[in-house]
Amino acid sequence: MKDGFLNLYKPAGITSRDAVNQVCRALQQKKVGHSGTLDPAAVGVLPIAVGQGTRFLKFLPMGKAYRAIVRFGVTTDTDDLAGTMRQERPCPELTGDRLAALLPQFQGEILQRPPAYSAIQIAGKRAHARARQGESVEMPVRSVTIAALTLTHWQPGDFPEAHLTVICGPGTYIRSLARDLGEQLGCGATLAFLERTHSNGFDVCQSLPLTAVTPDTLLPLDFPLSHWPAVHLGHHTGDRWHQGQKIPAAVIAAAPPPGLCRVYDHRDRFLGMGNWHGDYLQPNTVIPRPQSSCSTANTLL
Repeated sequence: MKDGFLNLYKPAGITSRDAVNQVCRALQQKKVGHSGTLDPAAVGVLPIAVGQGTRFLKFLPMGKAYRAIVRFGVTTDTDDLAGTMRQERPCPELTGDRLAALLPQFQGEILQRPPAYSAIQIAGKRAHARARQGESVEMPVRSVTIAALTLTHWQPGDFPEAHLTVICGPGTYIRSLARDLGEQLGCGATLAFLERTHSNGFDVCQSLPLTAVTPDTLLPLDFPLSHWPAVHLGHHTGDRWHQGQKIPAAVIAAAPPPGLCRVYDHRDRFLGMGNWHGDYLQPNTVIPRPQSSCSTANTLL
């Protein structure tokens, strides 16, 4: 069994869970997880963790980037074109300059109401499940961060379209952004297309389609962890590390800043993540020795 990460390009028409299941079959591996759900209609980067990689998902860098197309004059119940039409109202008078002047209001830390058709849990049940059963779903407003929002192209017409690039933090819904832009402009809007171009340290330029997934395409466990400082242990400290014992500063090659760090042995082999406390290193997430690596959970994450 191999461990590592995949930089997967999810196609339209399948859920993120569908993509995980296909990876399970392609690699004949049951322990597989992903970082950050993509809507079925959306395409783009879906980071996949395999085997021991699932234990390191929580250490991936934050931040996502998208390429979106927003259609104005149209509203749907899902805030994208996959939903049921609520309203069509031509707005040929709308201009790109008017939209561009509005975009700064949606940058920085903003309040956003997620779509009713989303995977967020409401009283122990997915919001989209409640919505599909006809329930009135009141989604709580929450704070999200949009670091950059840029208009790259404007297509005029009865139902004009804006091409946007978005750099944002976790929990941001681009469907909600499209809806809110339409509400502010007084004409309504919905998301017509979405591609995630960057996610948790993985970029679209290096992403692979599902058909290309093989054990040889797995990236090393430490590939997406380079934003953490590295620590190299001295000789004969491997046993202490694997037993979860504290490692004194005397056997650390170079001390990192306090906090989380990547840990390697003297041969530059990745051992896991640790917490540096200034005078000792505490194991946090330890990769089992090769002889015990076959002992893994048999459940999908």
